[in-house]
Amino acid sequence: MAKKTISDIDVAGKKVLMRVDFNVPLKDGVITDDRRITMALPTIQHVLDQGGSVVLMAHLGRPKGAPNPEFSLKPAADRLGGLLGGGVTLASDTAGADAKAKAEALEPGQVLVLENVRFNAGEKKGDDEAYNATLASFGDIYCNNAFGTCHRTEASMYAVAKAMKDAGKPAVVGFLVEKEIKYLTDVIANPERPFVAILGGAKVSDKINVIDNLLGVCDKVLIGGAMAYTFSLAQGGSVGGSLVEKDKVDLAKSLIEKGGDKLVLPVDTHCGDDFSGDCNKQVVKAGGIADGFEGLDIGPETAKIYAEIVKGAKTVVWNGPMGVFEMPPFDEGTKAVAQAIADSDSTSIIGGGDSAAAIEQLGFADQVTHVSTGGGASLEMLEGKSFASVDLLDDK
Repeated sequence: MAKKTISDIDVAGKKVLMRVDFNVPLKDGVITDDRRITMALPTIQHVLDQGGSVVLMAHLGRPKGAPNPEFSLKPAADRLGGLLGGGVTLASDTAGADAKAKAEALEPGQVLVLENVRFNAGEKKGDDEAYNATLASFGDIYCNNAFGTCHRTEASMYAVAKAMKDAGKPAVVGFLVEKEIKYLTDVIANPERPFVAILGGAKVSDKINVIDNLLGVCDKVLIGGAMAYTFSLAQGGSVGGSLVEKDKVDLAKSLIEKGGDKLVLPVDTHCGDDFSGDCNKQVVKAGGIADGFEGLDIGPETAKIYAEIVKGAKTVVWNGPMGVFEMPPFDEGTKAVAQAIADSDSTSIIGGGDSAAAIEQLGFADQVTHVSTGGGASLEMLEGKSFASVDLLDDK
């Protein structure tokens, strides 16, 4: 999926309209994790260093198509200004009079952040031609640097890029999206083997298509998290009060049948009689959870087996924790897997969402090859889906 990148285009004296993912977590108006902003920085800095200016589009939260101060991008614009050392302005609207005036006045080396695109009803619908045309008029070049929303076709992701392409303007990817495509598509399409996938999380239903797709390309698919209990049920095991999807048992049976010895399920489970770190605990064989107990992590024997499989891998994809990683001691399984990935010499790709949070929290982010910035987007890419908002961009 070779797409032209921002480095393939001469940006000197040009305005680059860039879609970024600044959907950062806030507490009392303060950003608690600015990784999405820092990950976008290299592309923004490149344009500025090459004599261009940047108009940034982003969403934050779900303001439902109307302005809402709670979802203003001001904290993100302020943080970006701090990281760049100044030169960042925030427009009070997205495609209104203030945005138009500020976009027109933008000089090389300057950055304009448009207010939250989701303050406009046309953003979600995608078919508001006046809104799309206004945004398209703000740039000479379109750049998609928002991997976290690449699986969406909202106006700023698709219609605006199409309008600019139709007008003969370049439409390219930023360095962040280029990197995500490289690891989540290209490496997985042509992996070094053995190729191992580790899938966790709560629901089989969230990962059906991922499991199905990866069983076709991986040498081993290791299952953890609460979804393992649905597989346990499918094998006739007892799961106590564990989180299960009873309506997905037949599906789990079919995946077990399809997977054969490629699909690796836990052999033991770390249980508790309450959802808390200081509950009564026991380790039991998989499928042997007593009434009054629930599975909260893979057991130590499973962790050892999984670590050994990871040790021999050349390519590893991990999406979803092995247990309740935020609550010791039920973080042990996730820790063991993270440690094994960090210690291996494989190309290691960590899906977004909880897996990215876990690898960061455990301090292993610098010891893996790639940590994805997109939860839903990385999952859909692992399913083998194509993204319309990326497909329409210029090919190399």
